[in-house]
Amino acid sequence: MGAESTFTFQNMNIERGLLWNQENAINRGVQVNQTMGKFTASLSWNDGFYSNRYSWLSGALTYANGPHSLAFEGMGNLGQTGYQTYATPVQNNGSMYAVIYTYTKGSWIVQPYFQISDVPTNLKIGITKGAGTRGGALLVSHTFKHGFSLAGRGEYITSTGSVADQAVNLMYGPGSAAWSATLTPTFQYGGFFFRGDLSFVRASSFTPGFAFGPTGMNANQPRAVAEIGFIFGNNIIAKKP
Repeated sequence: MGAESTFTFQNMNIERGLLWNQENAINRGVQVNQTMGKFTASLSWNDGFYSNRYSWLSGALTYANGPHSLAFEGMGNLGQTGYQTYATPVQNNGSMYAVIYTYTKGSWIVQPYFQISDVPTNLKIGITKGAGTRGGALLVSHTFKHGFSLAGRGEYITSTGSVADQAVNLMYGPGSAAWSATLTPTFQYGGFFFRGDLSFVRASSFTPGFAFGPTGMNANQPRAVAEIGFIFGNNIIAKKP
């Protein structure tokens, strides 16, 4: 689900973003894929947010034409799951949809996308008031000469509901919002690569205790992360003698 994948090496940035944090990362199930000319489709029956309860239906349809591609993705729980862990949050009883546009040409990748989610009221499993999220992100990557590249991500997400109506918390408290900005410079030589993330997140309308810092009272959180690795495989271009 979404434009960012689970593992660091699959993404433009090291740390995934605010929209990714609403999505499921790993699940179990069966999936079928089909390519029809410029269209690619997939459909999966799975356990959603790693719940081991097989009640989720997920699908994607992508149209690609030259440097352009447009994808629509959707997923949702067709039943109800009265089961929660750190890996299986309350979002496991909701649905999510995303529209992702990607432009890839030469040294540029530009990828804006929009995502919505909904967790409905369900008294049987303790959700007294449902809520949802709405978010958008823009990811950009540019490759320079001599193995250098720079990626950036900007995003904004907001949630519905309020503390007063006891809405379910999907972010930093009911009705909270946040934006983030990330820059990721990278150097690659052959299969060796080194990159770092510089990012900043600011939460707003948050519930005290659910934001950042030891007490959850900080609205801001800067981060710095570094990653070093080696890529194996035939994607390494052999140097000319």
